[in-house]
Amino acid sequence: LAVLEVGCGTGSNLSFAAKEGFSVYGIDASISAIKSAKANFKKNSLIGNFIVGDFTQLPFDSNKFDLVIDRAGITCTGKKNAKKAIHEVFRVLKKNGKFFFNSYSTNHASNIKTKMRQDGSSHMISEGTLAGLSGISFYSKSELDEIFKNWLIHKFEHVIVTDELSADKNLHAEWRVVAEKDQ
Repeated sequence: LAVLEVGCGTGSNLSFAAKEGFSVYGIDASISAIKSAKANFKKNSLIGNFIVGDFTQLPFDSNKFDLVIDRAGITCTGKKNAKKAIHEVFRVLKKNGKFFFNSYSTNHASNIKTKMRQDGSSHMISEGTLAGLSGISFYSKSELDEIFKNWLIHKFEHVIVTDELSADKNLHAEWRVVAEKDQ
């Protein structure tokens, strides 16, 4: 089975998949992350294919992957680019291939006091667990319903975590979607 991770970082998720015998591919915009992923795989005698690139233009053939993983990579871009990326994921998945999508929710504390860019992503987050960051997109349920309208949805979770020791509770909210290309 072939697995692709978009926004793969240093390849830790793919390392586990490679150890389990999957054919793994990773793409990330960070040159240093890809270098680190390649070094980690070499050090552990694992086989993986890592590319520096843009997940809105995946450099893979259509219908290539059985599984695509996104662990909060796509949420770190504007909403127009996120839609392009998810369209690309759909293209490279085989029929009945699965997509694990993880993004931040509009209920996240970091979304409360943020300035929005024209592309729908945040600028200068000043609150919550993502304070100090920019370029994060927060999604509502209705936005994700629209994005995934052509997918078969297997799981649609809204996960909310609070820190009971924090004065402001540092609310963390994210979406976890498991979808299938059934066309």
